[in-house]
Amino acid sequence: MSSAAAQKREKKRIENEEKINNAVATLRQVSESEITPKNIRRDVRQAISTLGNVKITQGIRAADSIAILEGLARDPNIPSSSRVIIWSAISILESVREA
Repeated sequence: MSSAAAQKREKKRIENEEKINNAVATLRQVSESEITPKNIRRDVRQAISTLGNVKITQGIRAADSIAILEGLARDPNIPSSSRVIIWSAISILESVREA
């Protein structure tokens, strides 16, 4: 295996981790918001927890969190501001690809 390929994979892994950290920071806005219903905050915290599970590959963490968040985005009880933040996090996570 060439060193250049290993460097490229490592660079991609670091980029993905930055994207995941950015999505977590975005989702914390919803999980800490008093206007967001408790059940929504709980599920957002679950998505954040999934993103933080380093035992799972970055792509799987992102995909699992997207599945949780897409369900929340369709919830009629979610405030519009929280929905927009969740869509933003989904957009960030959709760009995470395996190295």
